[in-house]
Amino acid sequence: MKFRIEETDEIIATQGGNLLLGGLISRTNLSTGMDLFLPDLELTEDHIQTGELIISYIGTLSQAQTEFEAVEQFREDPYFQKTLGIKKVPSSSTLRQRINALGEESKEEVIRLITEESCKLLRTVGVEISPCFNEHVPLDVDVSPFDNSKTKKEGVGWTYKKFMGYAPIFAYLGEEGYCIGAELREGVQHCQKDTPEFLEGTLKNARLVTDAAILVRMDSGNDAAENMKLMQNHQNVDFIIKRNPRQESIEEHFNRAVMEGEEIVDTREGKETFVYEYEKKPQGCKESVRVVSFVTKRTITAKGQILLIPDYELESYYTSLPPDEASSTQIQKLYNNHGTSEQFHSELKTDLNLERLPSGKFATNAIVLNLGTFAYNLLRIIGQESLRENDYPPTRHKVKRRRVRTVIERYILLGVKLVRHARATWVKLSKYNPWLPSFKRIYEAFST
Repeated sequence: MKFRIEETDEIIATQGGNLLLGGLISRTNLSTGMDLFLPDLELTEDHIQTGELIISYIGTLSQAQTEFEAVEQFREDPYFQKTLGIKKVPSSSTLRQRINALGEESKEEVIRLITEESCKLLRTVGVEISPCFNEHVPLDVDVSPFDNSKTKKEGVGWTYKKFMGYAPIFAYLGEEGYCIGAELREGVQHCQKDTPEFLEGTLKNARLVTDAAILVRMDSGNDAAENMKLMQNHQNVDFIIKRNPRQESIEEHFNRAVMEGEEIVDTREGKETFVYEYEKKPQGCKESVRVVSFVTKRTITAKGQILLIPDYELESYYTSLPPDEASSTQIQKLYNNHGTSEQFHSELKTDLNLERLPSGKFATNAIVLNLGTFAYNLLRIIGQESLRENDYPPTRHKVKRRRVRTVIERYILLGVKLVRHARATWVKLSKYNPWLPSFKRIYEAFST
């Protein structure tokens, strides 16, 4: 059967979820805050305020469209403008030039505004921040290189992942993974460089979101004493940091574990694992920290191969959690759950298409990255709100966290019809859409 295609004057939009995004953005001061930057900008009759320009770009970022040229498709779209609360959408050249100017003149202040407004929004809408252990909410801090190979962008360098790119650092709060800190870094930068300053800012951001106890988790690249010293100076903050043994003999660790520790029973032949603990006072720290070490000796592999020389493995952690509160195996499990942050990295890189940043200028890309994390939090808020009630299509497994890609596909890229009549405006959705009940409930939750 052949269908006839006709044009219509009716306003039919493919990004119905902007209705939800607009409701959330309206509860922040991001737009008015952005208007304070670039005060010497020449005003013209068709001048677009910086706040409106930034909101327009967040609208495209929330659809995983990072290129500045993507904004062109919405310049004549009344639904895009109406739902995001803006009067005009900028051209791609204006968008690029303005963000370049923000990067050159006020990069740090702009990023601080974006991050703070994102964190304040999380508290304003009352998102649930799930704990990982007792009353502690996790704060996962980690570097995740962005592959920008075959480009000549400023700051691109050889990363530890062995490709040319950037090495940004991120901080995610709660089991849900809300991003409360992101810093673009050159590809060659070591993960510990500037991390104390980033960590200090991130802990302040966390307090904009929650008053709960915080458990910071970091990998072995950040096992520096200055990180532990900083966290000891913050109230209600604990940490687990994987320890880098560097040039230490793992065999000596095993012998010590046999003498001082206890064996973890393993039914497999040819494998022995011991755990032992001690206290150490890192340089400059006012308090000693607990060191938990798991040491394994293998004489037979899992496939039954007998080894001529025993193979030793060490897993060691610095932690401020006391033994009567968290056992050694709990410490190990809590750190292993830090790996969940890799999923959050993946959603930023792949689902939001942020990995290959759009500009050749480092400062511009730094702002784009933080606008991307703002959009990521908007989508995460919508996704988690959708799970509060059982009014969405059934799934095979119980869902604890809605992936960003799913939010974009099911809520943001939703076909709707904009109707204007008798000075009233409303939006129509198909009654056959199985996501309709959930969409309506989320809108009611966030609309002002």
